[in-house]
Amino acid sequence: MKYKTIHVLVIFITILFAINLESKPKIAFTFDDPNTLDTPLMTWQQRNGNILTTLNKYHIKVALFVCGKRVVDENGIMLLNTWDNYGHLICNHSFSHLYYNSPKAVAEIFWADVLKGDSIIRDYKNYSKFFRFPFLKEGTDKNNRNYIRKKMKSIGYKVGYVSIDASDWYIDAEMTKVLSIDPKIDLTPYKEYLLKHLLNRAIFYNDLAVKLTGREINHTILLHHSLLNALFLDDILAMFKKNGWELVDVDKAYQDEFYQTPPNIVPAGESIIWAKAKQTGRYEDILRYPAEDSEYEKDSLSNYIEQYNRIKTK
Repeated sequence: MKYKTIHVLVIFITILFAINLESKPKIAFTFDDPNTLDTPLMTWQQRNGNILTTLNKYHIKVALFVCGKRVVDENGIMLLNTWDNYGHLICNHSFSHLYYNSPKAVAEIFWADVLKGDSIIRDYKNYSKFFRFPFLKEGTDKNNRNYIRKKMKSIGYKVGYVSIDASDWYIDAEMTKVLSIDPKIDLTPYKEYLLKHLLNRAIFYNDLAVKLTGREINHTILLHHSLLNALFLDDILAMFKKNGWELVDVDKAYQDEFYQTPPNIVPAGESIIWAKAKQTGRYEDILRYPAEDSEYEKDSLSNYIEQYNRIKTK
């Protein structure tokens, strides 16, 4: 009887452990807008190398969403080759980065730009038919939204959805602006704010996803090919792991059934979690529009840096 009790207890603990592993939030990384502009502190080669080296350190494969106009020269081809050689997905982010929610947007012109973007990347061995709408905006009315969806389906394209959206681009722009004036400035508050911001948005979207589905989905987060992430990507990945997130390859994330059914809202776009929550009509009290933007971070970032400097000078 004693051994039978122990055996049952072992089975019970094993099941609990398995459930805990299954419920662990998973996150894959995607990067938008690779470019070959030099920045303060780093050339584009250094910035690109830092990001790739860090991803390799953590043994994860990500998706690179390419805006064609930024990589049409020899340097751009060199950049894309490095990502392709590392085995990361090379995906489409249009050619011109047009804003599809503009009142003047023409569906046929936008689609032509999608195809032009495809022509830049289609010969890479890790070319993948995922398209990410610029600004995550998918059309202000059903006609424009459905036109692009139908065209993508006809050639085997899928939307490269984001589940966790954020404003790393704004933090990068503010940091770069200051660095252009003083290259020796202390970047600690920018790093700290970035990490807090990303974790905050990840927790928000993860909680919302669990409310929608009753489970942990495989997340995709949107970051940019920027100086900020070249400097602090290692800190970002370590932060997520420290807080209980599992880092996964992006192709695994996109296999989650959550990404297989498109949201049915207009204006269309934002995080896929935001959009599906909006579709239910049950979360209006927590769904701001746009979902993420500089307007939410401007004062917060400024105040954080001011407080950091005040404490530092005491």
